Formats: sequence, C-alpha cells, structure tokens
Amino acid sequence: MTKSRYSDEQIVRISQEADKDAVPEATNQHRVSKQSIYGWRKRCTGMAVDEVKELKNLTQKKARLKKPQAEDLLHAKYLPQKNRLGPLVSGIRNGTKTQFRSK
Repeated sequence: MTKSRYSDEQIVRISQEADKDAVPEATNQHRVSKQSIYGWRKRCTGMAVDEVKELKNLTQKKARLKKPQAEDLLHAKYLPQKNRLGPLVSGIRNGTKTQFRSK
C-alpha cells in the first residue's frame, strides 16, 4: 500500500470543508483533484476525526491478529508434505546428491 500524501485526519477535515463549501474551492485550496475529494467523501462520510483514528487502529490490529493465524494454516498444510519426502528433500536442500529409492 502506498503512503498517502495526507493523513486520515487531514482527509476528514478536507472532505468536511468540501461539504460546507463548493468542491472546486476545496480542490484549489488543498491542491487535490475532484476525484480525490469525491472518493474521500465516499469513504469518510459522517465520520469524525476520532472515529477515523479508531477505525485505523482496529484495522491494523485485525491485520496483526490475522497474520499468525494465516501462517499457522500454511504450516499445517505444507509441513506434513515436507516430512513425507524425508531424506530426499533434505539431501537436495543440503546440496548433496541422494539416490532415489525404488519401490
């Protein structure tokens, strides 16, 4: 995700100003495009600055909590496959040649 030029608090304030005044005035004053203001309005309509901060903190917390769960699911899915191959895989990883077992 790219870093925004404006913080979430600034976005809320600019969109509130655009609600009070005309959008072209707000675009000239803050040097943003009309599309940005309309997108911000869509995202932040009726929100106060404190609510935006709380929403941002909750989304960061959710992402932080989801990450270990996703890693556990990946380990549970792929680690048993690694163990089934046994020395064959470990020999390849260590750079040594191993002979295939005949069935």
